Amino acid sequence: MLGYKNGEMFCEGIAVSAIAEKVGTPLYLYSQKQLLGNYNRIRNAFSSATPLIAFSVKSNSNLSILRLLARAGSGFDIVSAGELRRVIAAGGDPHKAIFSGIGKTEQELEYAIQQNVMIINLESEPEAVLLSEIARRLKTTVRAALRINPDVEAHTHEYITTGKKENKFGVSYKSAPALIARIAKLPNIEFVGLHVHVGSQILDLTAHNSGVRRLVALIETLRKEGIEIRTLNMGGGFGIGYTEREKPMNVERVADKIIPHVQKVGCRLIMEPGRYIVASAGALITRITYIKVGDQKQFAIVDAGMNDLIRPSLYKAYHRIVPIREPKRRKKIEMDVVGPICESGDFFAKDRPLPSVEQGDLLALMDAGAYGFVMASNYNTRLRPAEVLVKGAEFHIIKKRETYDDLFKGEQFPPYLQDL
Repeated sequence: MLGYKNGEMFCEGIAVSAIAEKVGTPLYLYSQKQLLGNYNRIRNAFSSATPLIAFSVKSNSNLSILRLLARAGSGFDIVSAGELRRVIAAGGDPHKAIFSGIGKTEQELEYAIQQNVMIINLESEPEAVLLSEIARRLKTTVRAALRINPDVEAHTHEYITTGKKENKFGVSYKSAPALIARIAKLPNIEFVGLHVHVGSQILDLTAHNSGVRRLVALIETLRKEGIEIRTLNMGGGFGIGYTEREKPMNVERVADKIIPHVQKVGCRLIMEPGRYIVASAGALITRITYIKVGDQKQFAIVDAGMNDLIRPSLYKAYHRIVPIREPKRRKKIEMDVVGPICESGDFFAKDRPLPSVEQGDLLALMDAGAYGFVMASNYNTRLRPAEVLVKGAEFHIIKKRETYDDLFKGEQFPPYLQDL
């Protein structure tokens, strides 16, 4: 996505420094070529199963990103009515949307039914009962699947593992057959499939295979009881190489393991990748405001903060940090890269060996296209950054930098405070 040419970092065919000068920093930068290349790698790997690739909107919900993927043939994994509205606004087909999430409200379920989403992934029996009641009131039938908690170890961060029995997601494998039998009898529900999602940022090749094998066994059990299952949703979670030593998930090897199981039961395969498609296509570009030398540490203070990219603070996540100007010397200095937020947790790296950098230099926080801007906030009353899409030698602002008027919009004084 980013690479040096004649000592200068380029995104596709344009210098990153030129974009930063025109747009300002911090900014999120996306490569269209990388984005679509990642999507197509998954599509090609699983082509023999003709899956529905439902991009996980929660990973990056920018309308231009969604439109690019919709035009490439992608479906969408959504977890709120707001995300469904974004898909529709971007030109996506709601009939290729899978509505997941543990806390769907009555209003959200009603809206999803009205928009004719492909499948609603149920998380509990009370949700199934409510969905049946809404569908009956609307005089329609809704397609539903059930999320199964397979109790599979994904070997990832504890906050993003979702397939263990102690996690809040899905229903237990043991209780699933009886629950599915009850759901299948509910009026106005067409029960069509099973869903599993074992976690996020998975690099272990066995995790997805374990989850799918458990679903296949469950499908065979249900069919013996007369319950037909037509779709098998393996979830998402394909990991990428955030560190210098990590390698991204080999999706071709995953496909080789998964496809025979899916073909064995003759189900339509659904998958929900997000991070794998968009993370490596994006970077957060920030400028060094000050170099501060302390008694024990040296700090590079940048103009981006944890409000712009919270992953290092929230998950202790690692992002490679690369100078926009190619370093001329190999010597590195250990330093903390920190933001301007009034929190000790506002950091991007600690004790990180970096090339010699100076005040005013630009840095790229790599692999920030997923769970970056979507998790940004206005903490400390700071403006959220611009988002920029690069296509070849041209770039386009696809999300304007916020203004202070944007921040104050919607706030109002009660009558007794309106006079200064």
